[in-house]
Amino acid sequence: MAGVQIMVWFACAPILISSLLALSQASLTRRLAFSTIGQLGYVVLGATLATKQGMGGAVVHIAMHACGKITLFFCAGAILVASGKKCVSELRGLGRKMPFTMGAFLIGSLSVIGLPPLGGFISKWYLLLGALDRDYVWVVVVLLVSSLLNVFYLLPVAVSAFFRTEDDEEEGEGGIKEAPWQCVVPLTCTALGCFGLFFFSDVLLSLAGLGN
Repeated sequence: MAGVQIMVWFACAPILISSLLALSQASLTRRLAFSTIGQLGYVVLGATLATKQGMGGAVVHIAMHACGKITLFFCAGAILVASGKKCVSELRGLGRKMPFTMGAFLIGSLSVIGLPPLGGFISKWYLLLGALDRDYVWVVVVLLVSSLLNVFYLLPVAVSAFFRTEDDEEEGEGGIKEAPWQCVVPLTCTALGCFGLFFFSDVLLSLAGLGN
């Protein structure tokens, strides 16, 4: 039991540390890269809990990360192609110019944070249940704190993109428009996949032999 707890501690550490590092990143892609480390930590956490619920959370989180985080990276690429912008501070008001891209970014962010009806909610719910199966209440606290940190480093990016200040208007970015369809179609599909994982997570669990 002590060995399991030590492994769980090692799984939880990068979840929190990477989230704190993500908060300090001015570059959007670097922020997402540090976030990826934390999201992979969730997968390791589910495996180290070694319970049916925990393993189920790990399986669903792999798929969630495939849809949610790739959506965010697709959006970062589309933003770079359409506007040349790389820094978080440069994205204010961009949602009005690139509504599909920034709308998909919002969906991907909410999924990574773990809100319903998106796949991230299901995976984190199973991880929470797996922690409770082990009576590791402190792991539940880690999950809640890490999700709150996800909110702090992801949600402001999407929210600020849909609100333009007077200073933004003076900058005059009339030449920026939505990214080419070759960029928009993939990120739209992966964003929709975030919803699909919420409603069809049982299929993944069954394929992994973890269904009810």
